Amino acid sequence: MTRILVINGPNLNLLGLREPQVYGHETLADIVNDLRSYAADRGVELSDFQSNSEGELVSAIHASRETVDGIILNAGAYTHYSIALRDAISGVALPVVETHLSNVHSREAFRHETVLAPVCLGVVAGFGRHSYFVALEALLRHLGHEAG
Repeated sequence: MTRILVINGPNLNLLGLREPQVYGHETLADIVNDLRSYAADRGVELSDFQSNSEGELVSAIHASRETVDGIILNAGAYTHYSIALRDAISGVALPVVETHLSNVHSREAFRHETVLAPVCLGVVAGFGRHSYFVALEALLRHLGHEAG
């Protein structure tokens, strides 16, 4: 069975409350539960992890090295400056899709730079909750996963 880990970084635990005009009204649990059902329909086991701590995110990536086939990562603000996350991604040699709810390129200039993208399989941004589903589909295609 294909196993995917969804990792969410800082402030994503506040989805539904934090800037709903940017991030929407759904909670992270709503999105992850729907994504888990979507994955299960395709014969994929989906697990998730959220932390506001950079070190815990790095540890989650390290721990996934031999337990999952790929990662969907919304690193939040760490996307723009975390060399530690970048090195963790490089170190585990798993396919990672960087994912964002908002279009980071249409927002403040500091959000335009991602230090993670060069070590990721690809980047999906700007589609709200659907960014996670697009990321999952891209990751599954990359892995050659056959549905069911």
